Amino acid sequence: MEKNVVAVIGPQSSGIGHVISHVVNELHVPLLSFAATDPTLSASEYPYFIRTTISDYFQMNAIASIVDYYQWKEVTAIFVDDDYGRGGVSALGDALAAKRARISYKAPIPPNSNADVINDVLFRANMMESRVMVVHVNPDTGMKIFSIANKLQMMASGYVWIVTDWLAAVLDSSTSRDLKDMSHIQGLIVLRQHTPESDAKNKFISKWNNVARNRSITSGLNSYGYYAYDSVWAVAHGIDQFLNSGQQINFSTDPRLHDSNGSTLQLSTLKIFDGGEQMLQQLLLTNFTGLTGPVQFNSDRNLIRPAYDILNVGGSGSQLIGYWSNYSGLSVTAPEILYHKPPNTSSIAQQLHNVVWPGDSTTTPRGWVFPNNGQPLRVGVPIKASFKELLAVSRGPDNVTGYCIDVFNAAIKLLPYPVPCQFITIGDGTKNPNYDDIIKMVAANSLDAAVGDFAIVRNRTRIAEFTQPYIESGLVIVAPVKQATSSAWAFLKPFTLEMWCVTGALFIFVGIVVWILEHRTNEEFRGSPRRQVITIFWFSFSTMFFSHRQNTVSALGRFVLIIWLFVVLIINSSYTASLTSILTVQQLATGIAGIDDLISSALPIGYQAGKFTRSYLIEELSVPESRLVPLNTIQEYADALKRGPKGGGVAAIVDEMPYVEIFLSYHCNFRVVGQEFTKEGWGFAFQRDSPLAADLSTAILQLSESGQLQRIHDEWFTRPSCSSDDNEVGATRLGLGSFWGLFLVCALICLFALLIFFIRICWQYSKYSSSEAAGEPSAADADAAAAAAASDAAERQRRPSRLGSFKELMQFVDKKEEEVRRTMKRRSSEKDNQAAGSSDPQSMASA
Repeated sequence: MEKNVVAVIGPQSSGIGHVISHVVNELHVPLLSFAATDPTLSASEYPYFIRTTISDYFQMNAIASIVDYYQWKEVTAIFVDDDYGRGGVSALGDALAAKRARISYKAPIPPNSNADVINDVLFRANMMESRVMVVHVNPDTGMKIFSIANKLQMMASGYVWIVTDWLAAVLDSSTSRDLKDMSHIQGLIVLRQHTPESDAKNKFISKWNNVARNRSITSGLNSYGYYAYDSVWAVAHGIDQFLNSGQQINFSTDPRLHDSNGSTLQLSTLKIFDGGEQMLQQLLLTNFTGLTGPVQFNSDRNLIRPAYDILNVGGSGSQLIGYWSNYSGLSVTAPEILYHKPPNTSSIAQQLHNVVWPGDSTTTPRGWVFPNNGQPLRVGVPIKASFKELLAVSRGPDNVTGYCIDVFNAAIKLLPYPVPCQFITIGDGTKNPNYDDIIKMVAANSLDAAVGDFAIVRNRTRIAEFTQPYIESGLVIVAPVKQATSSAWAFLKPFTLEMWCVTGALFIFVGIVVWILEHRTNEEFRGSPRRQVITIFWFSFSTMFFSHRQNTVSALGRFVLIIWLFVVLIINSSYTASLTSILTVQQLATGIAGIDDLISSALPIGYQAGKFTRSYLIEELSVPESRLVPLNTIQEYADALKRGPKGGGVAAIVDEMPYVEIFLSYHCNFRVVGQEFTKEGWGFAFQRDSPLAADLSTAILQLSESGQLQRIHDEWFTRPSCSSDDNEVGATRLGLGSFWGLFLVCALICLFALLIFFIRICWQYSKYSSSEAAGEPSAADADAAAAAAASDAAERQRRPSRLGSFKELMQFVDKKEEEVRRTMKRRSSEKDNQAAGSSDPQSMASA
């Protein structure tokens, strides 16, 4: 740097890159590095730094994609403790978090460590639960790691080793590989910068091999060599463009740079490149195709199209199992081919070839085992004041029993690895502990797991991982009931007063309708007015028992009667069922029939202390906190319900179904009202992304499928429940709202029948009146009756016409239809005779 420098190529390590970047910033000299991959060498802090290789940011995203592809959730990061290692591991943590995975343990190795230090680091890493090892170190200490890991039996079956691109560079550079070293790295997954095949690349390799043979060079060519070659050409293009644009290469001194007393750095010889900014811009505009593919920078000063080869070390070499690119993720197709297709990063499109893992295994490792650090699993168990069937402690924390514990122990036994557990009891046994606080203890690493009757609810799943539910649950309402007391007027209770009135009115209405329809044709519906009124009432109310004696003969009457008998059948059936329920079924003491009634009332509500029920009632159902009463034991449940709201108790208790089943097995004078208004289950809680949660979920499903889960349930819930003869509660009186549709239909049919009847009556009356007028004698028929006719005409002028007389119409309606027909027939015959008689004198006169 003491000479007149316009650009710097290098250095070969990220640590030195940090140092040199500060210098070139002051001297305005662009720095192109083909090997400094540390992501923290950013353009914002080091504006004159240009990375001409792929940043470890993309390499760590490739590793995260591999971890996600095999569905691992935790990795152990083994890295060199310098800028290069720390920057890469930081990027790895961010990439894993985007895939819902994490670094469970970081194992830093100090630079230039000896074998003892590396052995200690690996020994501690081996004590952790993760078996996915990500190695991000320098080549000088990297091979030692695998030799020591082999001695610690960490290269056996079940382990996963993912190594960053430094190992691929070592393998590609070594022409004569030590077979002993290769035996230590069997089954590893190694990343290498992807350089597409091209004629230029093949020609360069051939030329390199010729030069290497002529000069006796033993090292091979790796991907960093290709990037170094392209870096030189990038600088050459940049300087050429700089000079062609008319720029001059000039330097100036900086008065701030001067030699300190006794310093040998000779800072005064350093010069500032006046055209540094212009040279930097020309370099950033670089655009050509080199050995590594397109050499072009994006807005973040990273090379476009970053990609990696994914190798699997086996035998004396390595096999290509796939690729990773920032464009399409994991694939078995070369990235340069996929660049011509639309990007597809879906889980279905992600593919890799089969891998031979450490221990010569072809089965994908689980990536996790129970930690071999001698520490048992810290399992928190809530100790309740009651409901001992679920959880109970006898003779110390090591003797925890109950349904939940038996399910947990049975699931643990099904795991393919041993899991020692230490139960830690929480609570004093007289008051229920707060279950949310126990879950928070798991999230804060104070506990490894929480086992018990923990409901899987939304706010808990945000901070902890739950297993598959091992029992279904849901909130229900328990309310006190009372036996119905008989009374002298119990038979009136099935229907409300409104229902009784409307039903009675409809009986009378139908009786009148049937009487109207049958009166003209049916002799049984005729007689004196007193008899007809009695007939209406008798007929209408006797249909209630289907015992009416009168027969209907008209079509309309029979039609109305059929509909009415169907209505009567429904009314009788409903009355019988309701009366039976009222006399035999228990009644709700508080009138609460469901959650809506409970919320709308102002009555106090009991809940189990420590459970999520309280927060659910307050936050989801907006129940005031002042209405909630915490309860701990079964006896407190019973006492609060017996006292009721007036005695300082509660109107109802809201709790989960398993507790309610246990409670009702002790107390039969309470019942569940309404339906379950939530659906959840109980599960075991673990820390977020714990693999043990997934393994136990599989074990719980296995218990369920084998029937063992049900057998454990039956073993603990063996107490006989209350008799099922009086399980029904809350019989209610029937009101008009349940029958108004039926009544409306019946009334409309009756009105329709009456309408047809009166239309027919009016038609008959019109014909009857016409026949009566036609049957009267004419004045021209007999001269002897002239005076009588004149007298009749005068009398007709003094009274209204018959058609307009309502009284005559009513008299016509009251007549028998048979009599009306005879009269009309007789009048028709008289009319014909009169017509015949008038035609004879006319014929004689004409003769």
